[in-house]
Amino acid sequence: MRDPHDIILRPWITEKTMDMKPYKKYAFVVDKYSNKTEIKNAVESIFGVKVEKVNTINMRGKKKRMGVHEGKRPDWKKAIVTLKKDSKVIEFFEAL
Repeated sequence: MRDPHDIILRPWITEKTMDMKPYKKYAFVVDKYSNKTEIKNAVESIFGVKVEKVNTINMRGKKKRMGVHEGKRPDWKKAIVTLKKDSKVIEFFEAL
């Protein structure tokens, strides 16, 4: 079994994800090879909450240029986690 901190890499904080807080939805950057069950178990163990649903999105890295040289940012995975109605909020996001 993998460490939960290897699955949940960091929170994804934008204006759009902050607007989801009243609905008990939180966004995280997760390991590209993790599945929904692993993400659910990792969020529950790290933050001590009950997860109702997990939605995942595979994000494609953008193409970038530096003069004549062209490169690409790495692909990554985003997870939107919905908490159960009787669950407490994640305190990390409340401080923002």
